[in-house]
Amino acid sequence: MTATRRSDRRPADGSPVARVCVDVALAHLDRPFDYLVPAELDEVAVPGTRVKVRFAGQLVDGWLLSRADDSGHTGRLAYLEKVVSPEPVLAPEIARLARAVADRYAGNLADVLRLAVPPRHARVEKEARDDQPAPASLAEDALVDPRGWRDYPTGPALLRALTDGRAPRAVWSALPGEDWAARYADAVAATVAGGRGAVVVVPDARDLDRLDAALTAVLGPGRHVGLTAALGPARRYRAFLAARRGQVPVVIGTRAAMFAPVERLGLVAVWDDGDDLHSEPRAPYPHARDVLLTRGQLAGAGALIGGYARSAEAQLLLETGWAREVVADRATVRARIPAIAPTGDDPQLARDPGAATARLPSLAWTAARDALRQDLPVLVQVPRRGYLPSISCADCRTPTRCAHCAGPLALPSAGGTPACRWCARVAAAYACPHCGGRRLRAAVTGARRTAEELGRAFPDVPVRTSGREEVLTDVPGGAALVVATPGAEPVAEGGYGAVLLLDSWALLTRADLRAGEEALRRWLTAAALARPAPAGRVVVVADGALAPVQALLRWDAGWFAGRELAERRELGFPPAVRMASVTGPAEAVADLLTAARLPEDAEVLGPVPAEEGRERMLVRVPRARAAALAEALHSAAGARAARKAADPVRLQVDPLSLF
Repeated sequence: MTATRRSDRRPADGSPVARVCVDVALAHLDRPFDYLVPAELDEVAVPGTRVKVRFAGQLVDGWLLSRADDSGHTGRLAYLEKVVSPEPVLAPEIARLARAVADRYAGNLADVLRLAVPPRHARVEKEARDDQPAPASLAEDALVDPRGWRDYPTGPALLRALTDGRAPRAVWSALPGEDWAARYADAVAATVAGGRGAVVVVPDARDLDRLDAALTAVLGPGRHVGLTAALGPARRYRAFLAARRGQVPVVIGTRAAMFAPVERLGLVAVWDDGDDLHSEPRAPYPHARDVLLTRGQLAGAGALIGGYARSAEAQLLLETGWAREVVADRATVRARIPAIAPTGDDPQLARDPGAATARLPSLAWTAARDALRQDLPVLVQVPRRGYLPSISCADCRTPTRCAHCAGPLALPSAGGTPACRWCARVAAAYACPHCGGRRLRAAVTGARRTAEELGRAFPDVPVRTSGREEVLTDVPGGAALVVATPGAEPVAEGGYGAVLLLDSWALLTRADLRAGEEALRRWLTAAALARPAPAGRVVVVADGALAPVQALLRWDAGWFAGRELAERRELGFPPAVRMASVTGPAEAVADLLTAARLPEDAEVLGPVPAEEGRERMLVRVPRARAAALAEALHSAAGARAARKAADPVRLQVDPLSLF
């Protein structure tokens, strides 16, 4: 970088060179640039601060990564223009982590830093700084109670290792009815008792509220902060600064917390890592699980991955020996699970021939009726929200489509008018283009229509819905019907008397690599809210011979995850291999892959059609060649950017959905 030197400036007396990551999202500029530190900025230009620099003739933001005595650049260096704030918000550990994440996902450091550090809020930063040290660790017996982990043979050992300052790595399969937030609070308390900090990431705000309450009960108030994008700029930045300044040893939050700065990190933990909310939708699309595991590896910290279900990625950690399994023995599992039954096996079909096609077979109806008679609530899980999210012609069964954009039509209510789900245009005078019919029928039934039907079947029972419009946190323990979409199931006081899992085909037939895994995860999460047998019953409207249903019946997520991982090894899908997708105009995708120096054992698959007339090609390599693949794709993207290629290309490593 060169620039005209100002006559009133001179280099700093200390290390005069500042290495800066400029906030420019171009792959060929993904490297530090050297600038001179003027004498007047010497004291405030410390590593981790936000700065302003001249870059390509423009004033741009940047991060001061380090100071050096000299530069390898032989030309004349420009000066730092401004230190935006003397607050060193970028911790050295987070800078190293961001670089590792960028390399892992073939992305730019500037993009990762934008995710890692929230936007500056000047008023919050100028608030009176609390210089009091963080509270000292409480005594071990006041913090850690291993009795909560007594149902898991290796659970108490996990807590002892954390208390002793070691770095255990565990994959935990939670029992049904388990207070997972309390167990995570125990693990965090053990870490704090050992004099170290912790970062815990959960999928959504409801889970965060549960964990916040559990940690407050164990650690006391003021010893942790919650970090989520939903807090708003001021509260989020205030929580971030509390962690960065070492005022709290624990940070919890949604995926926004995966980069939270914590001193002396001793534990990274993620709950329900299979939830797609853990995947960042912005480039380079990192997943919270992978970021936390990378962070734990770099910091020498323990790791805890927990959930009712188990992802194929978590199973891979076990099979490679990187982590150890924390599970209950089979006798304990049998004592804790509800009575689970499918509706599509031979005995059920013999008693109820219509069970194979009925949306609410007699077994499910009977389970709900019996629970309501015992004054117990009933949970009904429906995969689709809305009233009738998909409709078709009642005469010829042709799916209805919008005349303007060809999007699917939906019916918002019983007396509503069909409207397009894509462009929202109303189709009041719809006529089938094939037969001319005007009568409509339901193709897919949503949660609100299900609640309406159940309300007619059980007229004296209150019906509650939990979904996109309103998500319930908990419900009373009396007789009631609770219709919820996956992920919005409220906790019932004392547990549900029955849990009905409807429309299983909508989950199992998704065109997604993880369809079976995702279906089992959602079923286990709902079934875990039921009471143990015999008071609690779970009915899944599906064929009992299917592998996800078998895993649900036995409550054996580990068996299904091992089976899923073995199939992916045979077929060559993640996480058994490393895979990247390149999406964009056909010419741009071909240009990038031609320029990329892919590993010799790389396999290019495709192209296949993608959204909006674009196409997608996949590149597959063995896991041992993952770093080489990411470097090759990033270099090729940088070369295209340097040539000022106009066609945009989306590069995503190990995408969650491949189809």
